[in-house]
Amino acid sequence: MYTVTLKKGEEKRILAGHPWVYANEVSKIDGKDVQGSVCRVLGSDGRFIGLGFINHLSKIIVRILSRSDVEIDRAFFFHRIKAANDFRVSLGYENSYRAVFGENDFIPGLIVDKYDGVLSVQFLSLGTDARKDMFVDILREIFSPECIYERSDVSVREKEGLKPVKGVLFGSLPSGHIITENGIKIKIDVENGQKTGYFLDQRENRAALKNYAENAKVLDLFCNQGGFSLAAAKFGASGITAVDISETALRAVSENAALNGFKNIRALSADVFELLRTYKKSGEKFDLIILDPPAFTKSKDTVKEGRKGYLDINTLALKLLNPNGILFTCSCSQHLPLAMFLDMLKESAVRAGQNPRLVELRMQGKDHSPLLTAGEGLYLKAAVLRV
Repeated sequence: MYTVTLKKGEEKRILAGHPWVYANEVSKIDGKDVQGSVCRVLGSDGRFIGLGFINHLSKIIVRILSRSDVEIDRAFFFHRIKAANDFRVSLGYENSYRAVFGENDFIPGLIVDKYDGVLSVQFLSLGTDARKDMFVDILREIFSPECIYERSDVSVREKEGLKPVKGVLFGSLPSGHIITENGIKIKIDVENGQKTGYFLDQRENRAALKNYAENAKVLDLFCNQGGFSLAAAKFGASGITAVDISETALRAVSENAALNGFKNIRALSADVFELLRTYKKSGEKFDLIILDPPAFTKSKDTVKEGRKGYLDINTLALKLLNPNGILFTCSCSQHLPLAMFLDMLKESAVRAGQNPRLVELRMQGKDHSPLLTAGEGLYLKAAVLRV
């Protein structure tokens, strides 16, 4: 087993609850083992800090598994996964939800999303990838799924020295898989859809439209598969324009609308920035605008540029609201922290000549709840503004 000793003072953040040890925080490494194995982490004074997955190829050299000196075996991971799922069940989740959220459930690099009888999984660390067969066996025992599908086709794996991969790990993937969310039927694409097949993290936020959608003329921007549009239709919107640049996404919107018998959703292919400028020129107005863009900033190096993108699009949206209109705006970038998100919205309001009320401040769903001591886990911010 490797033993990793930290430099003086570097243990403070780890002892406070953060799950990552960076390579530049390490004083020395003793012993020998394979990469992805479990190592011991010690403070500069030799005291025990924790156990974690080690990977010399990653800047995050250790991902903490346990703060106690315990046996890290199949029983350990079984207990962790079962505890994570039991927590979701205790919150009332049944059909589809995130069952395991990596570091936030103390299994660094493991994502498990449940889509009814299908589990969509990601192995994002070398430690979890090396134990893939064991995790599949545990998931079969706990969930009895009809299919376990791997969606590790993400670039973040390259930082761990792993290649993006996807495919069936158990069972067979049903075609036209349908889940239920907030009483709405949604056909999802586990194999090729966004993230692990669908944006489960916005479930509670879509449900919150119940307070704003009735009789509203709605504009849903970056609509993807139409989750917000479908919710707006369910909650009584008078008409919805669902906008995305992807024809594949818009076909899914139309299919899901038909699946639920919603006839007031219009799918529109357009560049969102250009469309908003066109609406501004024509004088088009809306009662409810939903802004759920992709992450405009995916690294610390692009925060300034990404903030400008958020600023521009929120300014444009605020100008298109009717009196008493609602802007439901989101950012899914962990590199745009909450304070910066709110500061951007203030500047957008000033530029738009508005002085909106902050009605709600929301985040990702409770099944995606982050560790308070690890700010990276709080990636999704949502604000409801009333002009």
